[in-house]
Amino acid sequence: MIVRDFLAKLKFGKLQSFENMAVVALFVPDYEVIDYLTLGEALKRRLIVVTEVDVGGSVPELKVINKADKPVLLLDGEELVGGKQNRTLNTTILLKEKSETVIPVSCTERGRWHYVSDKFTETVASSAFSIRATMARSVAESLRERSKFDADQSEVWDNIEAMFCSTGEDSPTEALEDLYQAKSATLSDYLKAFKRRARQVGLLVFINGEVVGFDVIPREAAYKQLHPKLVRSYALDAVVRRRNKDSKPAMEAAEAFLESAMKCGARRYKSIGYGWDYRLEGEGTVGSALVHKRMVIHTAFFRCEDGEKSGGMAGPSRRRRFRTGWLIE
Repeated sequence: MIVRDFLAKLKFGKLQSFENMAVVALFVPDYEVIDYLTLGEALKRRLIVVTEVDVGGSVPELKVINKADKPVLLLDGEELVGGKQNRTLNTTILLKEKSETVIPVSCTERGRWHYVSDKFTETVASSAFSIRATMARSVAESLRERSKFDADQSEVWDNIEAMFCSTGEDSPTEALEDLYQAKSATLSDYLKAFKRRARQVGLLVFINGEVVGFDVIPREAAYKQLHPKLVRSYALDAVVRRRNKDSKPAMEAAEAFLESAMKCGARRYKSIGYGWDYRLEGEGTVGSALVHKRMVIHTAFFRCEDGEKSGGMAGPSRRRRFRTGWLIE
């Protein structure tokens, strides 16, 4: 399988630790991918425009116009602020050049449904990894049952509420972006501790001594742009879950988690933009991968125990069991 073969190519860097979080840099030697722009690059160059789908808006959808002559990568969990409420990407999408696309999103700001701007901009972080993990799980279920990239909106809101409760922070609209702003100084400390390494294209993360997940974007120029977002997204969960700084991460655990990812069953679906969207699930592990022209554009795997919530708070709105034992090439 394309994804499994790609995972077998991953190389680990040295383990680095700060507070209750540790990071292992990931490398993929001699792996070529197509050229594209990241969301941040395209927005800065005013080559894409993100808006509500129409004047009335639709919570689970946004419209993206790509004016560029290149594809644009939208990473799952990247947050867009503005419009009638802030949203996060349900899945990774490689937008076609010169295209107009309706993309699947989830709300990360429960208490607002009115315009603050007609266009959306990016933030400095992606959604916290725990939110991405529950979204990955619910999107996989939605694809199996309805062939749609829908996430469980109630789970997203529950996760955000749990994070606010755990940190003691507040937001008039329960906006995830407000929590990032409130913790910006602390998150900057984590970002300084986990600087990008030369040729690094991914990261595997421990929190409280346990592997929680990894992301790989095997185009170094793109990963360079996205590294700070990804570090902050994992670091926010580290701040929320901070318990025992003495828990020791071990490289053996990193190797075991990668092995568990390689054993996951997979299903393949046509992506919204270019390529194929792979959904991968195993015991306590959930993942996804965007593949185009038999090249992995982005892959992410998360530890996702049934019923787990950010901040250690109990009970998502719906509980699910992983379905394993199937594989589609």
